[in-house]
Amino acid sequence: MTITFTDFEVDVVPGFYRTGGGFLIPDANMGRWIPTDPKKHVELWTASNKAHGGSLVPLIKMMKCWNRAHGDLFRSFHLEVLVRHVLTDVTVVDFPSGVRWVLDKMRSKVWTRIADPAGYSDDVASYLSKAEADRLIAVLTNAHRSAVAAETYSGSGYVRSAMDEWRLIFGDYFPAYG
Repeated sequence: MTITFTDFEVDVVPGFYRTGGGFLIPDANMGRWIPTDPKKHVELWTASNKAHGGSLVPLIKMMKCWNRAHGDLFRSFHLEVLVRHVLTDVTVVDFPSGVRWVLDKMRSKVWTRIADPAGYSDDVASYLSKAEADRLIAVLTNAHRSAVAAETYSGSGYVRSAMDEWRLIFGDYFPAYG
């Protein structure tokens, strides 16, 4: 069930305490129960965000805007795990280069088995079919090209062109120029 507020949505799902910690929540699409531990995830993401000087969470939010603008290709948790994964041992200098980096590195990780950092799943991408993964890679590639172009335009002083490229990436989440 989704509850919609004026500026955000919240998904509400039943959860049952799990032996050993965490909860079990339903995955109606896959017809199974998923183990999870939101408190552990908050601890992990908070530590990672701190290690990135506060840049990880805003980058994840930007990538969620990209995801929504392109039809919610990734499940939210998979996207969060993947962004965190590709930024391991990387310093985020600024958000434009951070977005470009994430778009670039995510392309090669779509098929990589990446475990839930809290240890509840060995592959957060198990829901993807080959066709879905191929489409993701194509959309990421187009977005990466636009990010490279945006940075090039910006560096050359072509602000309008740079903003047009960012709008291709983020859709209506990025205001039109002028």
